[in-house]
Amino acid sequence: MNVLLWHVHGSWTTSFVHGKHRYLVPATPDRGPYGLGRARTYTWPDSAAEVSPEQLRGADVDVVILQRPEEVDLATEWLGRRPGRDVPAIYVEHNTPKDGNVPHSRHPMADRDDLLIAHVTAFNELFWDTGSTRTTVVDHGIVPPAAAYTGELDRLAVVINEPVRRWRVTGTDLLPRFAEIAPLDVFGLKVAGLAEQLGLPADRLISHDDVPQHRMHAELARRRAYLHLCRWTSLGLSLIEAMAIGMPVVALATTEAVTAVPPGAGALSTRVDTLLEAAGRFVAEPEWARRVGVEARAAARERYGLDRFLADWDRLLEEEVCG
Repeated sequence: MNVLLWHVHGSWTTSFVHGKHRYLVPATPDRGPYGLGRARTYTWPDSAAEVSPEQLRGADVDVVILQRPEEVDLATEWLGRRPGRDVPAIYVEHNTPKDGNVPHSRHPMADRDDLLIAHVTAFNELFWDTGSTRTTVVDHGIVPPAAAYTGELDRLAVVINEPVRRWRVTGTDLLPRFAEIAPLDVFGLKVAGLAEQLGLPADRLISHDDVPQHRMHAELARRRAYLHLCRWTSLGLSLIEAMAIGMPVVALATTEAVTAVPPGAGALSTRVDTLLEAAGRFVAEPEWARRVGVEARAAARERYGLDRFLADWDRLLEEEVCG
């Protein structure tokens, strides 16, 4: 199939475009949010091709993958066809509701009979009110990281995008408490200057801004354990990737992390003191950290394998396009 989708979430899109289809990814001269084109810091196959808005007008498109409400009008303008009416459409919901009205949050695609909403977690499906719109869940899948855990550095790793803007959502405010246990390495977008923002000495938190994925994985693998302190995000793919590398994880028991981190794969709790104690033990006992990491790796690769993810999407695309 010819699948039109925008490059919005790097890790998810990387997995998605590893399928057997041809993926048309809009690219504009400014490489802005609606024309980012192919990834620069992730490895994508050649089957993901950049297309301009002008090329889309006459393009053969079998299905549109929507990920933001405004893409409905954008696709109509660029294709000259209405998603859901003139061409099949699936809306992928990546996020937990953030409108301040939880648990009564109405989804922007609620009460529509012309598309399907595919949630990336069961938690999202539970918390969004989609009315009469059909929904399904396709759990995440990841490209297996090439890096292998060594845990040689008695440091803790974190991956957060925009930790200052998102603050309590991503648990940024909790980082100083863990920096007392061990130095932190924070990877992600717009993480530069985070130590200063938190009032931490430069040697207790080092920022690594927008590192290519393969290099980030290699660096994560050298750290003793992975911190996932998000209060209200869907399910960070970096958490699954860290587990797949073989890292033990220390995670808040919130949203989908509750099912993503099984017993034995790390510490999972809503009590921060419990997580601090676990982080301290991982730092102090490398062999225990390694044993827990083995469990984490097995769990992540079994549930979030790329083959299962792509097979689920193939079935969904065939159902929506072929009927």
